[in-house]
Amino acid sequence: MSVRIHPGAFVDPKAQLGVDVVVGPGSVVDAHVRIGDRTRIDSHALITGWTTLGSDNHVHHGAVLGSPPQDLKYSARPSYLLIGEHNVFREYMTANLATEPGETTRIGSHGLFMAYSHVAHNCSIGDRVVIANAVQLAGYVVVDDWAIVGGGTVVHQFTRIGRHSMIGGGSRVSQDIAPFVKAAGSPPRNAGVNSIGLERRGFDRATREALERAYRLFFRDRATASMAVDAIRRELPGIPEAEHFARFCETSVRGITR
Repeated sequence: MSVRIHPGAFVDPKAQLGVDVVVGPGSVVDAHVRIGDRTRIDSHALITGWTTLGSDNHVHHGAVLGSPPQDLKYSARPSYLLIGEHNVFREYMTANLATEPGETTRIGSHGLFMAYSHVAHNCSIGDRVVIANAVQLAGYVVVDDWAIVGGGTVVHQFTRIGRHSMIGGGSRVSQDIAPFVKAAGSPPRNAGVNSIGLERRGFDRATREALERAYRLFFRDRATASMAVDAIRRELPGIPEAEHFARFCETSVRGITR
């Protein structure tokens, strides 16, 4: 068990590297970085800032993790990028530190971040998320577990993307995407519940049907948001997924994509 650093790489002596970490040629790992066991960094990547990677991550050629936020308020005082385990960061993907001192940009575990995608300052990305090629997430975006964001999509700051949702490629998202739904377009339009994805992930038929009913109550019955949420709770009591859907919708600040 050893760290393998290519002679053409630069790793600051103060950086903390776990067991069996690999650093490829031309890559740079700066002083405040911590890298977990068995993480692989390919050629010409940059890991900088106050960045922590968990174990078993794979950082491909040219990716940049922990660079300063693209925010004029940034003062260069310590802020953080915290990354979980078993993620794949493809070529030229970028993820920034948070803006304010002491704050954190967060990326969960088991995610796939394809080439040229961008995670801006103060984003919070859940587990098992797929961010496709050239997706651009602005500051403070929240992407919940199992969400899929199609290639070339741009997401406005402070927008939330619900769990198990799926956004078609080339979309322009400026309002929250409800959990468990499909959406696409510029501006996006909903296309029903992500039933196939839910089935593949083990959701039983009764739960999928309950989510279909919650979708109809909120998006098709022409009720106000508060009336629709009340109806969901009244008709679908004791179903955690329906309650999560209702709670997400009633707490939206930017509004729900319809």
